Amino acid sequence: MHPNPVFRTESHEANLEFARDRGFGVLAVSVEGAPLLSHVPFVLSDDGAWADLHLVRSNPIVRALKQPLQTRLAVSGPDAYVSPDWYGVPDQVPTWNYAAVHLIGRLELRPQAELRDVLDRQSAVFEGRLAPKPAWTADKMDPEALGRMMRQIVPCRLMIEDVQGTWKLNQNKTADARLGAADGIAASRVGSEVEVLAQWMQDVGQAG
Repeated sequence: MHPNPVFRTESHEANLEFARDRGFGVLAVSVEGAPLLSHVPFVLSDDGAWADLHLVRSNPIVRALKQPLQTRLAVSGPDAYVSPDWYGVPDQVPTWNYAAVHLIGRLELRPQAELRDVLDRQSAVFEGRLAPKPAWTADKMDPEALGRMMRQIVPCRLMIEDVQGTWKLNQNKTADARLGAADGIAASRVGSEVEVLAQWMQDVGQAG
């Protein structure tokens, strides 16, 4: 995470809510050689103590999970390039604004009997966001076809020990410079979800 504390002032609850809302991240496990990475959807528990996910059985991370492993799940949000011209002050340099939360803890395999529950909870969360579309459920599948697919994946749980968030929104600049950068980001579209990021930059310091 970014070392500047000015970008790390969001509360534990806000960081968890960000991760819960995104529901998708990059799972990183350190092994001999290059770290293993996997892009995974997940469901966060109500209290933020753990995150449930599943992996394809052939995933190298699964093969490494002979015992629980220290893991980091990186959840990324909006991001955008920032041109120095937008600050309206001299002697600035380009940067990139973004929001990200890391969930850190120990990843463990769960009993295969828990897989259906994990899948049902995941689909319920994401299908619920598509209302008024009728929710898809695994009950719509042929049981044999579902069983074949489920044999190819395994349930995992990340027991969360630490939550770290970076919200890099030009908090280290004057209000005028930050708002100028927000306007530039909203118009430039160099990044992802730039309108959301620009709005967050405009909202900095307004709480309370």
